[in-house]
This record gives sequence, structure tokens and C-alpha cells, in this order.
Amino acid sequence: MPALRVASEPPLYLDACATTPLVQAAQRAMAEAQQHAWGNPSSLHGFGIAAAESLERSRQRVAQRLGTSAASLLFCSGATESVHLALLGAAAAAAPGRVVISAVEHPAVAAAARHLQRLGWTLATLPVDGQGVVQLEQLEALLVPPTRLVSVVWGQSEVGAVQPIAAIGARCRAAGVLFHTDAVQWAPHQRIDFDQLPIDLLSLTAHKLGGPRGIGALVLRPELHDRLQPQLGGGQQEAGLRAGTEPVVLAAGFAAALDEASSAHDSGGSDRLAQRRDQLLEALLTLPGLQLSGPAPSSQQRLPHHISLIAQSVSGEPLSGRRLVSALWRQGVAASSGSACNAARSGSAASPVLLAMGYSPALAAAGLRLSLGPWCQPEQLQRVPAALEQALMACPS
Repeated sequence: MPALRVASEPPLYLDACATTPLVQAAQRAMAEAQQHAWGNPSSLHGFGIAAAESLERSRQRVAQRLGTSAASLLFCSGATESVHLALLGAAAAAAPGRVVISAVEHPAVAAAARHLQRLGWTLATLPVDGQGVVQLEQLEALLVPPTRLVSVVWGQSEVGAVQPIAAIGARCRAAGVLFHTDAVQWAPHQRIDFDQLPIDLLSLTAHKLGGPRGIGALVLRPELHDRLQPQLGGGQQEAGLRAGTEPVVLAAGFAAALDEASSAHDSGGSDRLAQRRDQLLEALLTLPGLQLSGPAPSSQQRLPHHISLIAQSVSGEPLSGRRLVSALWRQGVAASSGSACNAARSGSAASPVLLAMGYSPALAAAGLRLSLGPWCQPEQLQRVPAALEQALMACPS
């Protein structure tokens, strides 16, 4: 059960990196699809044909927004499945070699890489600097044989670091190594032009950009269709690469949400969000005991909606990030202490991402993340510093 709230104002949601509320355009599109395209798209009668047509229209819209063709896009249940299909599916066609991932990957990528280890692959980790950005100069030595596959997250969810994806992809392509990126956090805020980038496989999900939970996508180069091995059997859906009845209604919501996010990109929505983030961060850093983790916003290497902090008491003792999240919720603000997918981990509360960046175990358990969305208005954000100040005082060291 969540901690009891004591704040009198409506709660403010600052956990967009975990999930986002469903936008109205997605709700409308899903209601329309549920009414008119509820059939099984594999059926040959009129109900199935209507569903199949709706599904393919959604695929075309999503693909267009991602700068690629509909033939390059596979729908799946979310980013976790997309990542596993990309890494395990690509590896299945090759003899065991080496897979390289960064030290700050999402747990889904790390899990897929460990699965490859059990299949005889070698796992190597590309280190990051103190801001969570990969040390690009160390990549070259990792691209020699037997490396066959590299996966690096585009936008890191916990500390907001934006990785040099184009530079990484260019090096992988020159070495003849397949390159996958997790674009889950990047896609809501910046346009992706897949066909113009040196990326072979790209994963994203709908619920991080205002779409429904339960649907994501894998984008892949056309020439990889014959090399990728499906991880789910039992049907020939999604070009034979992902068995299972397609989620027509969810696909309609995905397409509508991505349309809205892309329109916001074009109208400067990310810049406005970054400006609000910067104003909030400036106010938060006046509070004693808080310091920024991850790249400085001015470096252009941080996601535009993202704030990550290390919390300490006035005497310099690290504070529990998890306790701070609970205390902040009692003040009416929803935040996070890191990746939502790591929140239920047993054992140490220390963040693997912060540990990889060089923080001590005590400080790596003192992380706090606030991630904004377009629903965050400046007047709402003005109450966050006072709420966090109260939470800091209520949180024991």
C-alpha cells in the first residue's frame, strides 16, 4: 500500500520515466477501434478484414513517425519483449560470440544479455563516466571479434544521460557488428529518423509517450527479417516473427499517442519542458543536501524532462531514496528512486546505475528522480521545492 498522503492539494505526478497517463487522442482512437475493429485480424471474414486494416493503418502511422517503412516495424507486448526479440532473435542465427552492453542498461537488456551468456556467449560491459555517459573511446577495443552484437540505451531513465547513439552506431557498422538501442525514454521527447541512422534494431513502448500499456515495437533493418529468429511460436503473425493475436485496439492507441508526441516535438514541446525542468532544478539545488547526478542540462546530454538528485542530510549522511519517495508522496508529489523495474529488487537498495558511475553504495541508495510531462504546469511545479524540503526533514538519515 502507498504511504498515506497528508497534503491537501491534488497530487502532482513527476514520474514520467516510469509511465505516463493515457492521452485523450489515444483514448478516442482505442474506443473507435474497439467499436469497429474488434475482430481477429487473421480472420478472413469482414470483421477480421476490418481489424487487419486498422492494424496496418496503425503500423503505417507509427512507422512513418519513426522515419521508416511499415515493413520494418513489428508490434509486440512492450519494450521488454522487443529487447528480448532483438537480442535473442538476432543472436540465434549466429554462433556464440560476444555481446556488449553499457554499464547503465535497463534491467530488460541486462537480462537478455545474461540469457545469451547461458547460451555460450561472452558478455562485456562498456563503462560509463561519472555522468552516466558511455566512454566511447573504450568501444573500439570491444568491437573486435568475437563481438557480434552491441546494445546501448539511447536515453538512460535513472540519471537522464543521453548516449552518443549515432557515433556508437557508426563504429558498429564499420566493424560489421549489429547495433541495438533501447529508445524507450528518447522517443517521447525527440524525433527518430530510423532509416537515416546507423541503427539495426530499435525498441520502444507506447506507455512512456501517452499510449496504452501492453504494446511496444521493434524496428529493424529489412535485411534482418530473414536472420531474426522468433522467440514466441504458434502463429505467423508479425511477418512470422511474433506469434499471437495482434492487439489491434492497443495499436490504434499507440499510433495516436505517437502522433501527438511527434506534433509536440515539432511545436517545441521538448524545449518548453526542458525550460520548466531547468527552473525547477535551479530551485531544488538551493535546498541543503541535494546534488545533481547525471549530466548537466546545459551539456545537451540529458533528457529534457529529467531531474536526478543525490539526497543527503545537512550533516552529510546519505538519505534513503526509497524513504524519501514515500515522504515526498505524503507531500502530494509522486517521484521515484530510480528505474521502476528495479524498485522491487531484493537485497541492496543501491542503484546499479549509480554504482557504475562511481558512487559509493550508501550514496547509490540515495538517488531521487523527478521526470516531468506535458501535464506539468509551471504553477504546479512551484510547490515542489517546499514539498521536497518537508520530505527531507521527515526522512531519517
